[in-house]
Amino acid sequence: MDGGVIVVTNPTVNVRLTSTISSFEVQRRFDRGITIAVLKGKLEMILGASPACMDLELFSVSDKFMQKMDDNEALLGSYPVDDDCRIHVTDRSGQMSEFTDVSKVEKFQLADEDYDKRTDSARSFKKKQRLGQFNEEEMAKKKAEIAAREEKHKAAANAISVGSRCKVQVTGQPTKLATVMYVGTADFKPGYWVGVKYDEPLGKHDGIVDGKKYFECENKYGGFVKPLSVTVGDFPEEDYGLDEM
Repeated sequence: MDGGVIVVTNPTVNVRLTSTISSFEVQRRFDRGITIAVLKGKLEMILGASPACMDLELFSVSDKFMQKMDDNEALLGSYPVDDDCRIHVTDRSGQMSEFTDVSKVEKFQLADEDYDKRTDSARSFKKKQRLGQFNEEEMAKKKAEIAAREEKHKAAANAISVGSRCKVQVTGQPTKLATVMYVGTADFKPGYWVGVKYDEPLGKHDGIVDGKKYFECENKYGGFVKPLSVTVGDFPEEDYGLDEM
């Protein structure tokens, strides 16, 4: 013996298969010696896609993208495919499997009054257990809390004037400086709202929401927030050096 190292490679490999046709993942074992063209033929029997419309991508065991498998003449074993790697099949034909196309499934519909009469439904269970909307005491409490909160927003809105400088503090977002452009109710949602023009392009629109113009500003500078998120005060507009070269 010459003391060399002999590497033995398993002639087959077990891979996971996913596709744009189905949300299911399946496992299959293939011979490393077959070409990608032959592999696509086998995948047609499993997934139902035409080989001519298949794009294959290889992912690692940890689902990290490795490379495209786009050479039909190359052997499967020439790619770095190991057991439990994933091969993702994209079907460029755009077809949908008969098992996943819910548009072909006849839908059962039950009238609301008939559903209300059933004693084995989720609604019936909630009624018996007085859960959610069927708990009158809890619902009354929630309505009172909503009404009280809305009164606070109304009082806060009455103390805010158009043209005032302010800072906007919304939970989970950074504090932003702005100018008040609108105060009052709106069509897009119930309650009181404050329309602001931010000092920076941190907004969502130009003062127009769902086709209605509430105020005017540059696009991405406008936003609407609840009155309690607005603090009016002496907040000078910062100079961000936009005119500097």
